[in-house]
Amino acid sequence: MRQIGGVSSTEVVVIGGGQAGLSVGYHLKQRGIPFVIVDASERIGDAWRNRWDSLRLFSHARFDGLAGLTFPGPRTYLPTKDEMADFLERYARRFELPVENNVKVTRVERGGSGYIVRAGDRSIDARQVVVAMSNFQKPRVPEFAARLAPTITQFHSSAYRNEAQLREGATLVVGAGNSGAEIAMELARKGRRVVLAGRFPSIVPFRPDSFFGKHLFAPITLGFVFKHLLTLDTPIGRKVGASGAEVTPLIRVKPKDLAAKGVTRVGRVRGVSAGMPVLESGETVDAKNVIWCTGYHPDFSWIDLPVFGADGLPKHHRGIVDGELGLYFTGLYFLYAMSSSSINGVGRDAAYVADAVARRMRESVESTPVSAGELKLA
Repeated sequence: MRQIGGVSSTEVVVIGGGQAGLSVGYHLKQRGIPFVIVDASERIGDAWRNRWDSLRLFSHARFDGLAGLTFPGPRTYLPTKDEMADFLERYARRFELPVENNVKVTRVERGGSGYIVRAGDRSIDARQVVVAMSNFQKPRVPEFAARLAPTITQFHSSAYRNEAQLREGATLVVGAGNSGAEIAMELARKGRRVVLAGRFPSIVPFRPDSFFGKHLFAPITLGFVFKHLLTLDTPIGRKVGASGAEVTPLIRVKPKDLAAKGVTRVGRVRGVSAGMPVLESGETVDAKNVIWCTGYHPDFSWIDLPVFGADGLPKHHRGIVDGELGLYFTGLYFLYAMSSSSINGVGRDAAYVADAVARRMRESVESTPVSAGELKLA
């Protein structure tokens, strides 16, 4: 990266050093494009390290590698979150990707040769910018959570690590998606009384385990359904993509597993009465702990460009932003397919965006006027 006065300059700034950003970096390097990856975390992989202690990936190791490097270990092994974090660090070292940690981007705006990326007092002048971040950024908790009694311990799932954080007594897990089901199962296995609120999501058009057996569910779902069937190129894929992230089906823990462990299932939580959580049915839940597995809001407020829809998400086609040459996104939920925000799907999207970056770079060079001093006589 070039330094001009107090401003750094490069062809591409990739914002985000997780699997999406590293994948983009790999493909840019393969194409010989100058770039830098900036990330707010102290260490590559921290987005994985800072999740609950017992978390394992939902996909087998055979699906958990990135372009150029397979995940080590048996093909059907389910890596821990820390093993995934360490793999991302090795990946960056293996391909000598220029990652700068502890760089929190506070603003992206037009200027210079294309865009100016600001991080506190620092500025980077870039012709092109790739925002390699998911839309799961700002924890979403209902406003009525603030009215729960102070005797109830509560936090979002992003802050949950293990049961040592909880008080004695029942735990209400709000949200019956994958995170909620996994945390509820973990606590039930430890002998905790658990109430799980919400509806189970399910959008997979067919259940591979019904036809081929449970051991083939992950390979068929991850290898075909999520990556090739549920895409923006298919009618069912477009329908699923428009439905939002809450439709992602339960991958590992199933309703019958929760029932077998004694987890109590209830409807949605709709409010608070006398400091206690209240269900849609009007019943209150006598809980000493509440874990909000209620998802996240996108937060791209630091991007000062008119590229977002009413939902706060960028308007784009496969990561190429509409009407804003040189700006791209990867890592978003259903950027192109159901797998776009997962380990086994980011590589395809990263390669697509890297190709677009390369085309834009060539077009910029070809359209740049040649000065008299650069002309050479035959």
